[in-house]
Amino acid sequence: MRLFGPGLRTRWAFAAVGLAVAAVLGWGALGLSARLVRPSPSPAAPAGWPAYGGDLGGMRHSSAAQIDADNVRFLRKAWSYSTGDMARFPESVRQSGFEATPILVESSLVFCTPFNEIVALDPATGRQKWRYDPGVSREMQPATAFVCRGVSHWRETDAAAAAGPCGSRILMGTLDGRLIAVDARDGRPCAAFGTAGAVTLDPGQPLEWAGEFGITSAPAVAGDVVVVGSAISDNRRVAAPKGTVRAYDVRSGRLLWTYDPVPRDPDDPAAASWPAGSPGAGHGNVWSTMSVDPARNLVFLPTSSPAVDFYGGDRAGDNLDTSAVVALDARTGRKVWSFQTVHHNLWDYDVPGQPGLYAIRQGGARRDVVVSATKMGMVFVLDRETGQPVFPVVERPAPQDGVPGEQLSPTQPFTPRPGLLARTHLRPQDAFGVTPWDRGVCRRKIAALRNDGLYTPPSLQGSLQFPFAGGGANWGSTAYHPGENLVVVNMNNIAASLTLRRREDVEELRAEIPEGQEIYEMAGTPYVATRALLLSPLGVPCNPPPWGELIAIDMASGEVRWRTRLGTTRDQAPLGLAFKWGTATVGGPITTAGGLVFIAAAMDNYLRAFDVRSGKELWKGRLPAGGQATPMTYAWGGRQYVVVAAGGNARSGTTLGDQVVAFALP
Repeated sequence: MRLFGPGLRTRWAFAAVGLAVAAVLGWGALGLSARLVRPSPSPAAPAGWPAYGGDLGGMRHSSAAQIDADNVRFLRKAWSYSTGDMARFPESVRQSGFEATPILVESSLVFCTPFNEIVALDPATGRQKWRYDPGVSREMQPATAFVCRGVSHWRETDAAAAAGPCGSRILMGTLDGRLIAVDARDGRPCAAFGTAGAVTLDPGQPLEWAGEFGITSAPAVAGDVVVVGSAISDNRRVAAPKGTVRAYDVRSGRLLWTYDPVPRDPDDPAAASWPAGSPGAGHGNVWSTMSVDPARNLVFLPTSSPAVDFYGGDRAGDNLDTSAVVALDARTGRKVWSFQTVHHNLWDYDVPGQPGLYAIRQGGARRDVVVSATKMGMVFVLDRETGQPVFPVVERPAPQDGVPGEQLSPTQPFTPRPGLLARTHLRPQDAFGVTPWDRGVCRRKIAALRNDGLYTPPSLQGSLQFPFAGGGANWGSTAYHPGENLVVVNMNNIAASLTLRRREDVEELRAEIPEGQEIYEMAGTPYVATRALLLSPLGVPCNPPPWGELIAIDMASGEVRWRTRLGTTRDQAPLGLAFKWGTATVGGPITTAGGLVFIAAAMDNYLRAFDVRSGKELWKGRLPAGGQATPMTYAWGGRQYVVVAAGGNARSGTTLGDQVVAFALP
């Protein structure tokens, strides 16, 4: 889904007068150039980034401290690398998102392109060292888009074996449902892994089209076990491919165990929250990134809503283990515990991000936790051993009276601390617009929708969904700064409409919606669905800003320490007007021992640095395209680099490109 809808720049052109008025009224602020002064040298700190989330637990923190709050304003572009995709596959790029975060292994920066090519670069210069293409068709239609968020690394523990062929290997899932293993030093396929270096996953159902089932996130590596989930087209049909999680021997590719978030065994305690035998229950899958606790030998899954997303009459009950954080024994796949964040999910409110495994401080003592940020704008902090909430979670009454055949959960879980971090309430009188005219249109749009607050059920009338299914938080996940005991997360505040129609009325629905707006078939249910961002005729969100925020949560108290707007209209508004209203974000933050938070993610083409203690923006570096990816940082040759993929995201309408960009001090 586009975060701001098609034709945004065209409609913004008509909004120029309104934006100019807004500037006069003080609604926005334009960015100012910083004064350039050469800094004094700073010592380098040894630091790497060996896994997609910084470490196996997704802390997204680096001990590198050469770049700090005092000198970050002097960051300059050190190098850039182009994948060449814009020239080679321009049509496919228009269906892609460059969401990769590189890892630093075997003296190389390694990442995947949106088309599953694996690339290794020199960390100091960005020069290409090797490249591997698994041959994914650019003609296929992936379940979401051409996306690959990351690769993973494994190395033999024996030094002699590690030095041999494929003793150190890169692992990647592909959009056509394969798990690939290549030598981390030269990119050659590991012949002993599966068939010629690849294992093909069984989707559990015949596919309706190539791309209905694939992998978009980095595999999880737990010792000698590699675990993968899958991305599936959620709303095409109830009888969708299964969302089975699979574990393989990392050396041979032999299947070791499977886990299905939809319980198929009647003796599973979760089965009581599903219809007998789970008829027509479809799938609950793990499309995002998993985490690993090597000491406990646990792998943590962020599970999705069950298929189909917007109607659950055939899956009465809470549907436990979907929309949940699930802890499995990495050796056997046995479920250790599960914590559900949404009961009987009807809103596409998946658990979208990598569960963060952090050692927080409370009352002077260390506590190992799992932190999960959700699309609803809530952050759940759970004990890592038991899955029990560290900060209280309460069940509150939820809106009722769904469409005929639906059976809603009477309550939903809420977190009083830190509370709802995303905006969830929107009244007609709250409508936003840059002119009285488009504000009036938004007011009428809001008034026409069913609006009972968070968890308003999908309806034939059309229901307000706030935040929309892109979040709140999404796959960018959270970052933890151990020195400050802070969890940092970016949140979206964008409203949408969600409408059901009886299947026999689908033509009526087609006549009502704009050309190009998708209708979800939801085959196997009595309904079809459509959803759309709630935008003014000028393409501006109907809910008031901020539309994107960066937020820090104190883990000792569970309270918000600071929050700040993230992003400007610089690359969406006419004439480059940079109103600091915040924008929708795609990607996540990282923290450093230099006291900084780095994040791109916003819909303007910048990488930014914030003071981790105060949330003050200290620096921003211009990117050649949208930075809809999570950055990473490392020290190499006495110099600290901050790297981000700058290729944009077709679904969010940001500037498209194909570059990886590194920044460093002069």
